[in-house]
Amino acid sequence: MDTQKVDMFIMSNGKSFESHQVALIRDRLLNLDDSKWPLLQTLQFKDPTTSLIISILGGSLGIDRFVIGDTGLGVGKLLTCGGLGIWTIIDWFIIMGATREKNMAKLQQILS
Repeated sequence: MDTQKVDMFIMSNGKSFESHQVALIRDRLLNLDDSKWPLLQTLQFKDPTTSLIISILGGSLGIDRFVIGDTGLGVGKLLTCGGLGIWTIIDWFIIMGATREKNMAKLQQILS
């Protein structure tokens, strides 16, 4: 694959992944078949910062978990009012990492 395309992808989506994974992603993209590139360009990744803001504003209702695709955890937070607030506060610290993990899992589906 063209290094310029890969570098543009990394620059535009790098914040959506853990920093230690970016080099691995770049290597995998360089070895990717060109036929998968259009599918890769259509992927929409969740912004970890947006997830944090949603978690701060609506985390006690589980909205943050619904947004990143954790429906079961979202329902659990909704029914328990964010685990009586404790779960909500914990999510303020881990929601960005959870968002990046979801983004990586979405990318892994294309790369494999």
